[in-house]
Amino acid sequence: MTVETNLTFDQEYIKSYSEKMGEPNWLKELRLQALAKVEDLPMPNPDKTKITGWNLTQFATHIVEEQTLNSLEDLPEEVKALINLDESTKNLYVQKDQTPVHTSLTKELKDQGVIFTDIHTAAKEHPELVQKYFMTDDGVKVDEHRLTALHAAYMNGGVFVYVPKNVEVKTPLQAIYVHGNPNTNLFNHVIVVADDHSSVTFVESYISTTKVENAIFNIVSEVHAETNAKVTFGTVDNLAENVTTYVNRRGVARKDGRIEWALGLMNDGDTISENVTNLMGDGSYGDTKMVVVGRGKQKQNFTTKIVHFGKNSEGYILKHGVMKESSSSIFNGIGKIEHGASKSNAEQESRVLMLSEKARGDANPILLIDEDDVTAGHAASVGRVDPIQLFYLMSRGISQVEAERLVIHGFLAPVVNNLPIEEVKKQLTEVIERKVK
Repeated sequence: MTVETNLTFDQEYIKSYSEKMGEPNWLKELRLQALAKVEDLPMPNPDKTKITGWNLTQFATHIVEEQTLNSLEDLPEEVKALINLDESTKNLYVQKDQTPVHTSLTKELKDQGVIFTDIHTAAKEHPELVQKYFMTDDGVKVDEHRLTALHAAYMNGGVFVYVPKNVEVKTPLQAIYVHGNPNTNLFNHVIVVADDHSSVTFVESYISTTKVENAIFNIVSEVHAETNAKVTFGTVDNLAENVTTYVNRRGVARKDGRIEWALGLMNDGDTISENVTNLMGDGSYGDTKMVVVGRGKQKQNFTTKIVHFGKNSEGYILKHGVMKESSSSIFNGIGKIEHGASKSNAEQESRVLMLSEKARGDANPILLIDEDDVTAGHAASVGRVDPIQLFYLMSRGISQVEAERLVIHGFLAPVVNNLPIEEVKKQLTEVIERKVK
């Protein structure tokens, strides 16, 4: 796909911005090299979704005015509702548009060597560690396509988490990205690393508190579970209508490493989502659970992929989506077992429920098996709400709107109830409730 990209922010701008942020030379050079590749790289080509009319590359503002926060009590009510002001504030990062406005980490975790800070501070204070994990061959590559190159060049926010060897972080680390300025375009980069024999739970939320006419969010998250390490990564994406979002979440699990994803993708704008877990080591494990609610006229494409490289690796995908009004979504699930990954198991299930005649959903399960001694399976269904269910509920005196609400909650419950993070369950339930009213 060839689409011209007119770069408002050129090499001189990127060089100046990187120097202003105090970034190490390797990151500045990476940005400049990425920008030089943009025009020669194709746009991504999501299966069965035309994005030629989507604006994912043209924006007028890279940085909005820096934000301040005197107290967490000054946050908008819908943001404060995401925070347990007694407990969560111990390990909490808050970013307003592109500006970090609050970071806290317990002394115990600091003394153990845990790093939890914004991506720019991490690049300055821990440059070698960030360089080891930032858009390398194991993660999201700069030159995968035009949007990853743009992300590398224009990164303007994000978080870095590092848990040293043999450290167990028992309390979840929470990050909240508040979209409060209608002129914000966010290129957010998140890195979560659990070193050998360590574990961490990371929960993030994207939330819009403003209406916008046109905004771009280009999000990349890279998760690394080293030998016998575990990362549980949860998110609730709740961005406003007219925010066009590209999000790429990539996981790499080494020998006996585990990555569990709990994804609530609740944006109101057009969205492309890629979630890939590479099971590199023997005995590695990946589990992706995802819930989606689409409404209005939004178009969305979700690709979830688990690739088995290691022997005895296990990969599980579970996705449920509800489409309302004139929304449409494509659900692609891919289980890939590479040659040599014997004794591996790839399982997936995708189900889509459409609530109106104009709603559209498509579930595409794909198994790609290059090894004989493995097990694999898939299930998929797409259908409309059962009128008998609605009739039964309405015959009990329940209104049609309330009956649909109960059906939706029941349809999504098998995923929501099995999410591994309580904070994500709670947030998702509240967002789903708002969306289905």
